[in-house]
Amino acid sequence: MTKESERGIGVVALLSDFGERDGFVGAMKGAALAVNPALRFADISHDIAPRAILEGALVLASVFDVFPAGTIFIAVVDPGVGGARRALAARAAGRIVVAPDNGLIGPILASRGPAEVRSVTEARFFRAPPHPTFHGRDVFAPVAAHLSLGVPLDALGPAVTDAVALEAPRPRRAGDAIAGEILHIDRFGNLVTNLTEGDLLTFGGRLPVFEIGGRVIEGLSPNFADGSSPLRVVAGSWGYLEIALRDSDAARELAVGVGAAVRATAGGVRA
Repeated sequence: MTKESERGIGVVALLSDFGERDGFVGAMKGAALAVNPALRFADISHDIAPRAILEGALVLASVFDVFPAGTIFIAVVDPGVGGARRALAARAAGRIVVAPDNGLIGPILASRGPAEVRSVTEARFFRAPPHPTFHGRDVFAPVAAHLSLGVPLDALGPAVTDAVALEAPRPRRAGDAIAGEILHIDRFGNLVTNLTEGDLLTFGGRLPVFEIGGRVIEGLSPNFADGSSPLRVVAGSWGYLEIALRDSDAARELAVGVGAAVRATAGGVRA
């Protein structure tokens, strides 16, 4: 048995772009329960934009460490289902992820230390016969359930050292400025950038000034409720700087979307 299964927590956390209307999520849970009826499920999100692999990867990475060691994640944002892409099972930081090999677990593999990654090829752990258009139900869910019962990772298939890498676009220096972009827009219209507080250290203590959508925002606000100007930049819980509009929708106000440019420069000396 794996160390994770010996803890016996039996938690399976799910993330997908399936939505809640069509029964796809329920089918995955049912397939997993058919293998291990004692499983407990936690839904991370099923509202990832269709086929938005980077969005899914960022959301998955943002919650990965919140779950207890021993959690098994099923992550399915899989526009290549039925094609040549591999199915993977990976152990990192005491947790296991079952997902397609399309970069969805790339940020986790890049940031959570040494990982063991396996190509899932052993059909005895699948729901039979697996349908070529629904590996979430017929491959990923039953494999996760078998892992929860103590099947070792190396029983699933051969080791993988070339999993598809996917990282968020990195900010770049542009003269005296730092050029970034919007990675994600959350439910509240907050704009999650690819900038971090660490990127601002190069300004040597001077007040950061941000430009986006033709608007200028000076400095950082401590939280979303701060009483300063309505449009503000906050260090968000994902570790990235977020652009928010107090009690409203920054994305709508600025008329920008994912991929929009955001520019940071150094202003005056901090008070």
